[in-house]
Amino acid sequence: MHIHILGICGTFMGGLAALAREAGHRVTGCDAGVYPPMSDQLRALGIELIEGFDAEQMALKPDVYVIGNVVSRARLPDGSPKFPLMEAILEAGAPYTSGPQWLSDHVLQGQHVLAVAGTHGKTTTTSMLAWVLEQAGLQPGFLVGGVPLNFGVSARLGAGKYFVIEADEYDTAFFDKRSKFVHYRPRTAILNNLEFDHADIFDDLAAIERQFHHLVRTVPGSGRVVVNGLEESLTRVLGQGCWSEVRTFGSTVCDFVAEGEPSHFKVLQAEKPVAEVKWVIGGVHNQLNALATIAAAEHVGVNPAVAAQALASFENVKRRMEVRGQVRSVTVYDDFAHHPTAIRTTVNGLRRQVGDARILAIFEPRSNTMKLGSMKAQLPWSLEEADLAFCHSGGLGWDAAAALAPMGLKALVGTNIHEVIAQVLAQVRPGDHLLCMSNGGFGGIHAKLLEALAE
Repeated sequence: MHIHILGICGTFMGGLAALAREAGHRVTGCDAGVYPPMSDQLRALGIELIEGFDAEQMALKPDVYVIGNVVSRARLPDGSPKFPLMEAILEAGAPYTSGPQWLSDHVLQGQHVLAVAGTHGKTTTTSMLAWVLEQAGLQPGFLVGGVPLNFGVSARLGAGKYFVIEADEYDTAFFDKRSKFVHYRPRTAILNNLEFDHADIFDDLAAIERQFHHLVRTVPGSGRVVVNGLEESLTRVLGQGCWSEVRTFGSTVCDFVAEGEPSHFKVLQAEKPVAEVKWVIGGVHNQLNALATIAAAEHVGVNPAVAAQALASFENVKRRMEVRGQVRSVTVYDDFAHHPTAIRTTVNGLRRQVGDARILAIFEPRSNTMKLGSMKAQLPWSLEEADLAFCHSGGLGWDAAAALAPMGLKALVGTNIHEVIAQVLAQVRPGDHLLCMSNGGFGGIHAKLLEALAE
């Protein structure tokens, strides 16, 4: 089969492309903004990438077009279509489907799917779970919205009957407004946490809770739903109905509880010690991710002690507190955090790691939710533990300086990357930690900062 993927460089669609290629299909694709690491990974697999969405790509005549949710029926100011290829597909009556639907039909059918859902920690927890199953000898397939360092790729088919997938609540495609994860039909589902996000498609938290309930509806009676017991929103989700075994984690009255520091803790199951985790990963959020992983792995027969042992060698994910370099005792990090809660959690994780050393938080509000400004009031709270904050405000429809005003002199705003770098260089001192946070390429700011520091 020849599939042509529209929006191939997104983490999800890129992973899907890799799976299709591994399954023996011919894969081509297009996108606007073909940048690493995804473009490198795809080209290495022999997948032809085309820049843009021009209608000439119809000449490829694939068996099916797989449509990413970046594609819409939007028009440019001059009235022409933003995605001419999509218009041509519709005019020709050519076969098309969504990424999640194609995955469901061609990869997940007949597999024991373990799905990881939640506002935060999906990528990390999916990577942890895949690694635990791998170390237990189960050879799982997986699709992760990032690159787990233990595997070096974001997706693979695997050799066993288990498939671990990052289950995103974002909508499927312009023609299917259900959340992606309702297509996956998991037998084991992790509900990691749940708060308001994706303001461009959800009106309020209740609307997202309803989608999570739709996911719970698809888990069979012999399945397991692993739920964060600290989250009221998830209690409401289960209150709408649950037909499967439930295992909770997080609070002291849960099925799975952690005792000790995030870097070294005992795991209690039904109040009895069953495992001990000692690893290099920091942060309370990762301790919770580990509990969720252990509870989910147990459902497919992995002993908690075996899971804990596997976590000891877990190397995290690319762009999760990834050290990009060190120059003159200044360390530059790259992190995917973009929601205020994720920013706060990331800064807190680094604070625990570096003690009293200065943290300079450098971020861009780039997600659709942040661009709309619905979370701007939370930014000062999210940056509390940073010594200084630098915001790239280019392309925002709201006043970043006004939003960060409560931080006083601790916050600076730049309208472009060059300006932000100049502001950072004026403030940086030896021993500082420069934490760059964005869910995009951030204009290559990490390399530019390291270069400027070296000069």
